Amino acid sequence: MTDAFWGLSGADWALIGGGFAAILGGIGSAIGITIASSVVSGIVTEDGEKFGKLLPIAAMPSTQGIYGFITAVLVLIFFKLFGADVQIDLAGAAGFKVFLACQPVAWLCFVTAIYQGRTGAAAAGIVARRGEDSGKALIFPALVETYAVLALIVTVLMMLGLSTAYMG
Repeated sequence: MTDAFWGLSGADWALIGGGFAAILGGIGSAIGITIASSVVSGIVTEDGEKFGKLLPIAAMPSTQGIYGFITAVLVLIFFKLFGADVQIDLAGAAGFKVFLACQPVAWLCFVTAIYQGRTGAAAAGIVARRGEDSGKALIFPALVETYAVLALIVTVLMMLGLSTAYMG
């Protein structure tokens, strides 16, 4: 069952999909955190007491990198590509389906992390002027988070279906 699909084995495709999820989620998170932190840093420079209220805003884009990491780990576990039970006979077409299942997390986490950073930067302005409204300010970047969470759910459900179909 080690047939290739477009020249790659199923395990290759599955690993590329998990890698895409981890890499794009991580890149998006790094960019998003940088965007939010550059604004937060300026506010904290002026008023150090607001650090605790602003830290969650700066950190929120990091979750997309975590979702990409979770996806990559689930690929390794669900399709037995890690440890002593390495499953190297995943069919090429099946591995390509795993690759496709990883795409919602890969791309949505990349994009939403960046936009969450931009939204967090704007929300930090609320905290700068009205520190007592920090809870309200968190809602705006949390709205962007919703789509990363939905992408993770879709990817996990697709991988569960594929792992059941192909791995027994």
